[in-house]
Amino acid sequence: MVNPRELADHICAVLRRNGFQSYLVGGCVRDLILQRPPADYDVATDATPQQVSAIFPDALGVGAQFGVMLVPDPRRDPQSPVLTVEVATFRSDIGYSDGRHPDRVVYTKSAEQDARRRDFTINALLMDPQKGEILDFVGGQQDLRTGVVRAIGDPVTRFHEDKLRMLRAVRFAARFGYVISPSTVVAITGMATGIQEVSAERIRDELTKILTEGAAQRGFELLDATGLLPVPAVLPEIAAMKGVEQPPQYHPEGDVWVHTMMMLALLPPGCSPTLAWGVLLHDVGKPPTFAPPVGPNGRIRFDGHAEIGAVMAEAICKRLRFSNDDTAQIVALVANHMTFKDVAKMRPATLKRFVRLDRFPEHLELHRADCLSSHRLLQNYDFVRRFIAETPPEEVRPPRLLTGTDLKDMGFTAGPRFTEILTATEDAQLDGRLRTREEALSWVRSNFAPGDAASGGPN
Repeated sequence: MVNPRELADHICAVLRRNGFQSYLVGGCVRDLILQRPPADYDVATDATPQQVSAIFPDALGVGAQFGVMLVPDPRRDPQSPVLTVEVATFRSDIGYSDGRHPDRVVYTKSAEQDARRRDFTINALLMDPQKGEILDFVGGQQDLRTGVVRAIGDPVTRFHEDKLRMLRAVRFAARFGYVISPSTVVAITGMATGIQEVSAERIRDELTKILTEGAAQRGFELLDATGLLPVPAVLPEIAAMKGVEQPPQYHPEGDVWVHTMMMLALLPPGCSPTLAWGVLLHDVGKPPTFAPPVGPNGRIRFDGHAEIGAVMAEAICKRLRFSNDDTAQIVALVANHMTFKDVAKMRPATLKRFVRLDRFPEHLELHRADCLSSHRLLQNYDFVRRFIAETPPEEVRPPRLLTGTDLKDMGFTAGPRFTEILTATEDAQLDGRLRTREEALSWVRSNFAPGDAASGGPN
């Protein structure tokens, strides 16, 4: 097979040759109608998981208790990544005690019954892959034409079955520029606190999709409008930005919420998730550090908001169970976003260390968005870009002139002083004051005494 669509069509054809119904279903049908490239393809059939396994011996039961099998490409190249399509048996779901999974599923021969147990009308369409005919039992085509996200049947029932669907309604409305139907909005606003029953990982993943699908501003405005945003399991720290005024000479655009929403609007589809979260959280420390103007020439201040924000960002990342690597990058983006104001007066060593931060292009892009969403002055952004373009990489990350072994040979005892001396030596190297190993050895002998209990740094 060449692509997922061809594999999905092949699976449907094989199932039909064996006497079963089979259709493309769900998001892929929606996207095909909208002339968008589907991210993946799903197949729905009246064949049971056991029958699917008999026809496709390599199928894996990824959700066999719910009638879901993963069918790999039967003609795959052993050296290539395995291409798979999810094949689900038509079913009705009985009970949702855990607010996510059905307590029991009943297989059915009815495509209509299967469609009616899904979440939204626009996600419940089926397509005959041979004829291109659409099966629509819930009015999904009309909602696609009019731009509406509508829960199937009673929205309260749909959201009780899986409360994450409330976030998904927001995401789909944002991604496609649709409205959420009035009855669906009423259900979400009435049940918003129930989102706390959803696992942190699922909430995180849905929020990340909202941030990275190209409509982050619209998504967060809908989260706010539906009452989901301030729920403790979501992002009350972002809701707290509303109404927090900023000094107009630096932020003519408005309060912290308005500023953050303007930055979200600059995030393109497919942007880095850590950059998106960094943008969202970069000013999260402003509400708790707000200080009103004092005196006739005073201005609003947010002293220490980057440092406080970094602590808050780390707590949010832990709450939402981000990986350690992603947490470190998001926290670094928040902690360093104010550093750009000083770049023009930094020592060479300090500037070189700054641009050596992991994934520095994300820091640079956050700063650009920050400027464009406030005073629109880009001189520091341009300064750093010129510095990177004009400075050879070997000057930014030169090989170390000395190692710990060199210090031992000079009579220094291993310990915290090693880091102090090596860092000071590298600073002198980055500043251009040391260029050779011999110069570095002489410099250390002149500035650090092996017998000192502690050093105050180079003279």
